[in-house]
Amino acid sequence: MNLENSVGIVQTQFFTIEEKIKFESGIEFSPITVAYETYGKLNENKDNAILIIHALTGDAHAAGYHNENDKKAGWWDNLIGPNKAFDTNKFFIVCSNILGGCSGTTGPSSINPETGKPYGLTFPVFTIEDTIKVQKKLLDYLNVKTLYSVAGGSMGGMQAMQFCISYPEFVQSAVLIATTSRLSPQAIAFNAVGRNSIISDPAWNNGDYYDNPHKPDRGLSNARMIGHITYLCEEAMYNKFGRRLQNKDSYDFNFDVDFQVESYLQHQGQIFVDRFDANSYLYITKAEDYFDPTEKYGSLKEAFKNSNAKYLIISFDTDWLFPSSQAKEIVNTLMQLDKDVSYCEIKSPCGHDAFLLEYEVQEKIIKSFLNNHLKGELDE
Repeated sequence: MNLENSVGIVQTQFFTIEEKIKFESGIEFSPITVAYETYGKLNENKDNAILIIHALTGDAHAAGYHNENDKKAGWWDNLIGPNKAFDTNKFFIVCSNILGGCSGTTGPSSINPETGKPYGLTFPVFTIEDTIKVQKKLLDYLNVKTLYSVAGGSMGGMQAMQFCISYPEFVQSAVLIATTSRLSPQAIAFNAVGRNSIISDPAWNNGDYYDNPHKPDRGLSNARMIGHITYLCEEAMYNKFGRRLQNKDSYDFNFDVDFQVESYLQHQGQIFVDRFDANSYLYITKAEDYFDPTEKYGSLKEAFKNSNAKYLIISFDTDWLFPSSQAKEIVNTLMQLDKDVSYCEIKSPCGHDAFLLEYEVQEKIIKSFLNNHLKGELDE
């Protein structure tokens, strides 16, 4: 455990939304329990809050440690803490688990209070906009009057973008990292193959597997393996694995694991099934597929026209899942609207995963944006 410049020991908290929330599908749904963590303190003016939004399979534990024996810090610990990019000496940081998740927030694995059984496929299909409605309810509960910033990478960036669109008067700035305004057909295809792997697993049982001895682990593992391929890039794969064999000098001439890259993907799939729910994967990837402000508002320009936020947009040159061209489309749209936008493409051999790995350069850019780019001073 490294407590240097750390937020230290933190605790996941829970908030339940009792009133019904109307989803984009038209379904009204409640109750929704939200798992969240906070770091730093909300100031007297209630205007120093930053909402951190996790990516596809993340959770609310963005920084610090849950106990003294915890060996692994939160997923963005290198960027959140005293004197870090998201400086807890200045800001009140909030991070919650996504709607439909399986790390404390209500999702398909949660118990339906009307039946006493997990929702399974009776859980309503939701969108990115629906996830933001839940995030806003949490911020209202925490008495946040305005967001100093909202930040996220990958799918977290989509949600941050939607927050600026849905609540333009509430958000002062946004940090959008390795993200896109809509998935490409190729990205949708990868999600579809992942979902099909889960649905094709005999143990999936039409989503009703929670009381069964066998779970759709093979399907979920395969979905994660497919996802991991998109998170890396050719350069990252060569640097990490090349064509090196796994603990052997020659081929086995059978269908067991020969290459290190095969072993790596199998390992990633195996550890994923221990922490994630197959149905949550189906729902969250579908929400990602549906995200398309251009289609909903008629154009990306129309979607952003009422936004008052200042933007920092970061992309990575080897990210082929959400390439820099997609980030530049957002930048160009904001420039056409005469919005305040800064853009940086970072060179990295890490592919899409760079937003979770390239801490040092991101820290400098984000810290500069948050501390210097915004006008006015926070109430100390």
